[in-house]
Amino acid sequence: MVAGIRTRDLRKVFTSAPPAGAGTGGFSFSGPKAKGKQPKPNIVALDGISLDIASGEIFCLLGPNGAGKSTTVGVLTTRVRPTSGQAFIGEHDVWQEQVAVKRLIGVVAQRPNLDFSLTAREILAFHGAYFGLSSHERAKRAEALLERFKLTDRADQMVRGFSGGMMQRLSIARAMMHDPQVLFLDEPSAGLDPQTRLLLWEIIREYNQSGKTILLTTHNMEEADALCKRLAIVDHGRVIAIGTPLELKASVPGGYLLRLRFGHHSPDLLERFRSLAGVREVRATDNNSADLYADRGGSLIPEIANLASAGSVELCDVHISEPSLENLFLHHTGRSLRE
Repeated sequence: MVAGIRTRDLRKVFTSAPPAGAGTGGFSFSGPKAKGKQPKPNIVALDGISLDIASGEIFCLLGPNGAGKSTTVGVLTTRVRPTSGQAFIGEHDVWQEQVAVKRLIGVVAQRPNLDFSLTAREILAFHGAYFGLSSHERAKRAEALLERFKLTDRADQMVRGFSGGMMQRLSIARAMMHDPQVLFLDEPSAGLDPQTRLLLWEIIREYNQSGKTILLTTHNMEEADALCKRLAIVDHGRVIAIGTPLELKASVPGGYLLRLRFGHHSPDLLERFRSLAGVREVRATDNNSADLYADRGGSLIPEIANLASAGSVELCDVHISEPSLENLFLHHTGRSLRE
């Protein structure tokens, strides 16, 4: 049976700079300042994350940079030791049974970590050897993966001359070389051109259709929407929402978000906006801006403009967005997913 993933109240507090790609969910400094000494930073990267990811599921951790996504992957792949909590791959405790866990997983890090002194074919063959594949099986699997990732014509060249997209494709092929039950992809499409991104999405779907469990991290809402059966939106090391993309988008009050900017506004004007038909929620974001959640979009603008004009308020700008994961994140945090 293919392994699933579980975490229970995962916390990670770094007391020194976190490793590259680990991510941080937030930070705080604590403890009295000793004379002549700088206090040790307490960087809270994970703040009680609990997840249940079913075997054979594509699951996504969605959030801005520094939300704690990469640290979560680091814990689950034995690279980052948690401060507290538990993590499981299948029935194996990640930090009690590291060898067993490593045999079950494939990992694609946020940044390519290929050996530039080897060819693409050698990188795949050596990785297969680490996992005990016979020379015949290594050669067969390497050839198939090079073909699938469109790298056959560069198979016997040193990877130092590869483009960033080619290195990313080879990194994913390497992670699949030993046919892991669980595949971790940390920001897999970052920096890729649209054509390569679509190829990657197709390969991820194919691999999942063979029954494998896939956990990917991203701040790309289109990627999360296109690939993931379920996702968790993460911010400051905490899960703020979890469900299917459709469920999460439907949970936004009204669905549509109208971001309004004025010369100035007043509580009285915002209260009038709340009385408009279909408006579910109005939030002032600063002295000159407000977010309005509603069941409709463009048809509200004339009514908003009329109310602003009647109150002698200049309406400077209106931005409308349809129901989306970005709107959900804005509703919970007041910030963009890309901030």
